[in-house]
Amino acid sequence: MLVVQYLTRKTTNSFLTRLVSGVILVLIALMGINAGGWVLFLISLALALIGTFELYRALGIHRGGRTIDMLELFGYISVILYYVSLVYMWGSYQVFAIICSLVIVMFVYVFSYPKYNARQIMETYFGVIYVGVMLSFVYQTRCLEGGQFIVWLIFLCSWGCDTCAYCAGRLFGKHKMAPVLSPKKTIEGAIGGVAGATILGMIYALLTQGPVMEYMIICLIGALISMVGDLSASAIKRNADIKDYGKLIPGHGGVLDRFDSVIFTAPIIYFLAVTLVK
Repeated sequence: MLVVQYLTRKTTNSFLTRLVSGVILVLIALMGINAGGWVLFLISLALALIGTFELYRALGIHRGGRTIDMLELFGYISVILYYVSLVYMWGSYQVFAIICSLVIVMFVYVFSYPKYNARQIMETYFGVIYVGVMLSFVYQTRCLEGGQFIVWLIFLCSWGCDTCAYCAGRLFGKHKMAPVLSPKKTIEGAIGGVAGATILGMIYALLTQGPVMEYMIICLIGALISMVGDLSASAIKRNADIKDYGKLIPGHGGVLDRFDSVIFTAPIIYFLAVTLVK
């Protein structure tokens, strides 16, 4: 009886911690996205740097302690360089920043040879693209015409799909979707997640007087992509033999644990919005 009470109390505390953290996270997202401009820019940059740090720690680029390795440092500088290029909001500057990031990382590689191997160089550059560049599309989407409404589709696709998939999986899940990588995820849950996100897109369009069919298509495609993002983050964690990327968000883990699907959906939503929403 005591064991049952302990487990119940522990589960309740865990749920409350996750709930409170989730509410705070949503409030920060609301304030940042509604404010837009430099507020969202700085929040996005901070999340990108923290997420890059979490990835570097998982991959072994960050070797622990407070010491920052030279290769790791230049990875962060590359992320900052890319964000500086966003101030101009012209594609040629972003491409130039991405190319410069590669040159910077390779500069460290060749002039410190043989301190680093090719795998470390590729992982460092991967972190710049995977976290820094892809997550920046939350800010870039907000900068579009009507972006104050469109940007929320990113979170509807990501978090909405995740919640609906969890509920559908619990109720109807029988067939494993990725049994080795994520045994709890089911095909039924995935279908429920995509359907739920699409319906959320329709409801959101009606509430904001947005284009219904376009929002539904965006949410449907975004939901499919979000599952790839979620599983990709899980695969990296499995390879690194870690449970969470960090402990920054109590009950949720690190930035990458909470934004793993957002990282993938943000650029997709941006380009779909540019193409479909007039």
